[in-house]
Amino acid sequence: MKWEELLQIVGDEPVFDSSVLLAGRESVENLRQQLSRWVKTGRLIQLRRRIYALARPYRKVEPHPFFAANQLRRPSYVSLQSALAFYGMIPEAVPVTTSVTTGRPESLDTELGRFRFRHLKSDFFRGYEEVGLGNGMSAFVSTREKALLDLLYLTAGSDQQAYLKELRLEIGEEFDWGKAEKLAEPADSPKLFRALERLRKLQSCEETWVTL
Repeated sequence: MKWEELLQIVGDEPVFDSSVLLAGRESVENLRQQLSRWVKTGRLIQLRRRIYALARPYRKVEPHPFFAANQLRRPSYVSLQSALAFYGMIPEAVPVTTSVTTGRPESLDTELGRFRFRHLKSDFFRGYEEVGLGNGMSAFVSTREKALLDLLYLTAGSDQQAYLKELRLEIGEEFDWGKAEKLAEPADSPKLFRALERLRKLQSCEETWVTL
């Protein structure tokens, strides 16, 4: 495969799986060697086995971290602090893109950023939707409610009032408490429901204080 041919196939893709290049090719090994050479010469960035991105200045679109996260691990969806920051529910910037997966947990440091994948049991792997990110990209991202639930479920001591206050959550009117409770049911976690209840009371107290 020549470089110009690769650009014709994946030039519009921010991140791609090398399997898309295999159609009709007799030698997988030759293709792997060619990809390896392009990585060494700086034309390609290898994010993990089989997953690549075009290096600057060859790529037309900068890969959004959420899009890259979805490509790095399947199945997965972006959640926890990353999704909460995306929705404006926490004030801090988030340096790591965090997702959940039904597979083993792992952390990846790549030229496109840092990515973390947390394990979630299959019954609780829900509450996400495809979100447009611009420039033709989209990614599976948890809803507001599920992002919070995933964080509380996967964090030790998340039902403690001190922890809940430290989150400095900005819940907002778009957050649906009833939906959150429904989504929490498959987790079968008393801690999760305690955390939700205490967080709702804290939120109610803050709203009353603001009104006063």
